[in-house]
Amino acid sequence: MSQLNEIEEWIAFNTETIEALLADGSNPEKPHTIEYHIAGKKFDNLEKAAVDIFKLGFEVTDAEELQLDDGSLIYSFDAIKEIQLDLEAINEDTQKLIEISEKHGLFYDGWGTYFVE
Repeated sequence: MSQLNEIEEWIAFNTETIEALLADGSNPEKPHTIEYHIAGKKFDNLEKAAVDIFKLGFEVTDAEELQLDDGSLIYSFDAIKEIQLDLEAINEDTQKLIEISEKHGLFYDGWGTYFVE
């Protein structure tokens, strides 16, 4: 998949997710803790990406080791930012994180947040 197609798919995901949160009554005026997910097979690459992402102003969680169904291991961390549910800002963050992930041979795995009253 080309990077442009990938970004377009994530923008569609971002739009749907924000619309669903707002439809459920999450408060658009209050900041939400957005947890973007980054993963890959090489721990060293994950560390390098974490440094790049931290320099962009994200909080970066400690890496976790996860075993997949086939027995292989991957490593992941979250890049966290507190912002309002602003589609443009989330799309910009998504694009930056995809670029950093690809630069380090990792993959961007979307984001999540919590309902805010």
